Formats: sequence, structure tokens, C-alpha cells
Amino acid sequence: MTAATKVLTAHVPLPLADKVDQIASLLERSRGWIMKQALSAWIAQEEERDRLTQEALADVDAGRIIDHQAVQAWAESLGTEQPLPVPR
Repeated sequence: MTAATKVLTAHVPLPLADKVDQIASLLERSRGWIMKQALSAWIAQEEERDRLTQEALADVDAGRIIDHQAVQAWAESLGTEQPLPVPR
């Protein structure tokens, strides 16, 4: 059974298209396969970014935050003789 597909069209700069063709040739894969891999990886990255953002917003809503000045003081202490402990 073959999965349903849909053709998507995008205009890309020639240097990018050339790189896709080079990688496809190097991997002995089709241009379409390369594009599907790239799009799948980008979607996974964006979904993870959204998940982490939602997690961070939930932490803020629950009051699980660290004061900016505490983080700044800690960062400035790094590399000194007496670095501060990681703020919690």
C-alpha cells in the first residue's frame, strides 16, 4: 500500500538547488528523497522548538523562574577565582 502524497512546489535559489543535486548524487538518492528528508528534519525541529516553548511558558505560569539579576551575576562570575553557584 502506497501512502498518499501531494506535490509541493517551491522556488529555491540556484546555489541551493545545486547543493541538493550534489548531495542527491553523492548519496545516490533522488532529489525528492533529499527534499523529504530535509523537510522532515525541519518539521521535527520546529515541533521540538514549540514543545520547549510550551514547557517554558508552563514553568513561567507555575512561578518556576530564576531572577535575571541572579543569572547575570552568576554569568559574570564564571572564569573568576570564585564563581557563584548556578542559580536555582
